[in-house]
Parts: sequence; structure tokens; C-alpha cells
Amino acid sequence: MTAALLACGINPEKSTLFQQSQVPEHTQLSWILTCMVRLPRLQHLHQWKAKTARQKHDGTVGLLTYPVLQAADILLYKSTHVPVGEDQVQHMELVQDLARGFNKKYGEFFPEPKSILTSMKKVKSLRDPSAKMSKSDPDKLATVRITDSPEEIVQKFRKAVTDFTSEVTYDPASRPGVSNLVAIHSAVSGLPVEEVVRQGAGIDTARYKLLVADAVIEKFAPIKSELEKLKLDKDHVEKVLQAGSAKAKELAYPVCQEVKKLVGLL
Repeated sequence: MTAALLACGINPEKSTLFQQSQVPEHTQLSWILTCMVRLPRLQHLHQWKAKTARQKHDGTVGLLTYPVLQAADILLYKSTHVPVGEDQVQHMELVQDLARGFNKKYGEFFPEPKSILTSMKKVKSLRDPSAKMSKSDPDKLATVRITDSPEEIVQKFRKAVTDFTSEVTYDPASRPGVSNLVAIHSAVSGLPVEEVVRQGAGIDTARYKLLVADAVIEKFAPIKSELEKLKLDKDHVEKVLQAGSAKAKELAYPVCQEVKKLVGLL
């Protein structure tokens, strides 16, 4: 994961890249915030409902309280803006509610962070365009990975769900499958959706799938190349994580200590 983030362009000189497990203040703050949120609030979150439904209502407490840990990840650094996908907006509302609740009870302390959404708010599954693309999807054809070979990427796009209309258009409501391909094409090429659709004029969806696959392969090529280099330099990756953990700890510790004082634990 660390190597992949670095290969995608995360600069450790400008960003703090670290393992959450190496900074115990995350779980300490999470516990304090968990004591401030009511059970129904977490049970009504869309992702909890969706995941427990897939697990035949056998969801764990860890899954239920995970959004609170996410809130701790954000509030521990007094973040003001957080880049998220559309599916995480509801979790960000929980973060804002927790910040407001804490501030109301203990005085102004946490900022209420705002969500930052890109034009590609959610990448949809290639096999089910009503769902998001997920690395945990049991259908291996549903998700494109940075580490996929060009042949695997082509196969996945060939098998992507579309419809019986061969024309390339962008209409997420009535043509979610083709629209997902257009959105992906737009994201990896950097072109507006309108321009992508114009380029697809006169091309049937079968050929368009290959066009999108080629665009994804081209986008991933330099990332994959850098990723392979980083895999051969594990010492560098470890040093990045160690430096990041030290910096994160330096930022997190005083905030967590102040929280403990405010709630009466110190």
C-alpha cells in the first residue's frame, strides 16, 4: 500500500505518510468519541446496512464503530478539509456531528471538517454499476487494480456490464454501465465528459470498452513502473513510514492529551 501511494505521486516531503497502528492516539481518541455517539446513529449509516446485509446481518462491532475510528483519524489532526469519495460523505457528516458535540460539551476545540469531492465522486463496479468499485468485491472482474497486467485490464473492460444500445452516451440514470465507462475514461484522460463522448461518436460499446481499457493502461503504466522500483527498495519505503510515524506522533500526542484533560481522564 505504501509503495502504491508513493508510486501514485504522494510526496513524503509534503505529506505525512504513516501506519495508523504506529500512532496509538488514533484508537485512544476513537474510544472517547465512541462514548459520545449513540448506537442507532451508527446503525443507520448506509455502509453498515449494506455490508451487514451482504454478511446476512452478521456484522461485527469493529465494522459498526469503524466510522468513529475514521472520525478520530480526521479530528486528531484538527483537519479542516478531507478529500473523500461520494460514499464517504455520510461518514463525514458523522465526523462533523462528533466535532460539534464535543465542542458543545467541552468548549471549542475541533474544527468541523468539510468534504472535498473531485469530479469523479465515485468509481462504479464494472460488473454492477449500481455499486461502487471495491477491492473487497468477490467478483474479480468488477475491480481494476493498479497492479493488473494490460491483459487483465482489457479482459475486465471487455466483461464490463453495459446494455443493448451500442451508442456511447452519458446518462447515469438510464445507462449506468456505459456512463461508468465514460466517467472512468474522463478521469484517466483528464478530458471533460462531453469531449470523451464526442470521441466515442460512431464507436459501438464493444470497441469503446477497448478504448477505455487502453486509456487506463496508459495512465497506470508509469505508476506500475515506479511501483516495481519501490518494491525493490524496501528500505526506502520503511524509512518513509518511520519518518511519517514520528511526525504524526508529534502532532497527535498533544491533541490527544488535551482531549483527555478536557474529558477528565488526566
